[in-house]
Parts: sequence; C-alpha cells; structure tokens
Amino acid sequence: QVQLEESGGGLVQAGGSLRLSCAASGRIFTIGAMGWYRQAPGKQRELVATITSGHSTHYADSVRGRFTISRDNDKRTVYLQMSSLKPEDTAVYYCNVDRLTTSWGPQYDAWGQGTQVTVSS
Repeated sequence: QVQLEESGGGLVQAGGSLRLSCAASGRIFTIGAMGWYRQAPGKQRELVATITSGHSTHYADSVRGRFTISRDNDKRTVYLQMSSLKPEDTAVYYCNVDRLTTSWGPQYDAWGQGTQVTVSS
C-alpha cells in the first residue's frame, strides 16, 4: 500500500514562510507528477502547484511568484516552499501523485491526509 505523508504545516503570520513536505512510501517503482492542492473552509479543493518527474512546474496564478514546488526523486518527496503568505492562503494542503507503479501494479490519483496551514493577519 502506498502512503503519502505530509508535514510542515502550522500557524504563521502574514508575510511569513512555511515549507511543506510530502514523502511517498511503499513498494514503489516509479512516481509520476506530484502536486499540492488546497481546500479552504466552504470552498472546493483547488490546484496550487504541480511538478513532473522531469521537474517541469505549473502554478496557480494566485501563488505564482510566492510559492515554489520542488521534488527529490531519490527521496520520493515533494516540497512546497511558501513565502509572502497571505491570510487567503489559509487552507488544508493536500499532496497528490497522479500515477505510481508499485509492486501491486499501477496506482492512480493518490492523496495524502492533508496538513493545515493557517496565516494570521
């Protein structure tokens, strides 16, 4: 069974920074695109940023220039460096992998349990 474990969330003042991490574990052979999504109270889950296995990145307009996504393929980990945080960035942040190949076969659309990020004004 593949697991995605997030860490690094917390409470920060506006203008501050946080770094989220998400590590994949299990009998994994390959990992496809990895990404971060977020869901604020009363709102739909939305894309924050994605990164392919070849390190091509994509950002939501609302975070471009403030957030940086990266990954370490050897550690099977994706990171989200968040800077210049705003109260509207407050949400539960979820890690996602679009496709993995494992000893049990392919697995699609894997999600972590989420980590809370709260930005105070």
